[in-house]
Amino acid sequence: MAQSPTNLSISKGIPVAAGDDRFSEAVRFINGRFDCKVSARDTNGGLCIYDTVRTEKGGPPLHVHHAQDEWFFVREGEFIFQVGLDTFRLRAGDSLFAPRKVPHAFANVSDTGKLMIAYQPAGTIEQFFNDGSLVKNPTPAVMQDLFRAHAMEIVGPPIKVD
Repeated sequence: MAQSPTNLSISKGIPVAAGDDRFSEAVRFINGRFDCKVSARDTNGGLCIYDTVRTEKGGPPLHVHHAQDEWFFVREGEFIFQVGLDTFRLRAGDSLFAPRKVPHAFANVSDTGKLMIAYQPAGTIEQFFNDGSLVKNPTPAVMQDLFRAHAMEIVGPPIKVD
């Protein structure tokens, strides 16, 4: 009998090469490429980690995860983050924790930025990115529906980047 992802028991290491996606299915969404490095399927839903490469300035709108904490690690470039009322400027090697239920957003301010993002618990974040990658030229209402379908909500605009 096949096990569902929530019952899956991993008993060995899972390597993912640099520049590769866990399932060879990297997605493009909100001016970035997202390579899954640790899947919810690997952790019984406890954790999901993406490595993102952003070749355009900007980022997602101000939003809230109702049931997930999010951790960011800047691998290359420079990013501006808003978490609640606080603003942070992070460079390569810096990290930032954004707790669930606190509005947050980030923006790449470099020509190329690389950002590792961890979601705990994983929730449906992988499906969110897969669904989002299929939406072309989305309206604000379509984006809000997408976020809400995955226990998130847009609460403001993206961080403005000059």
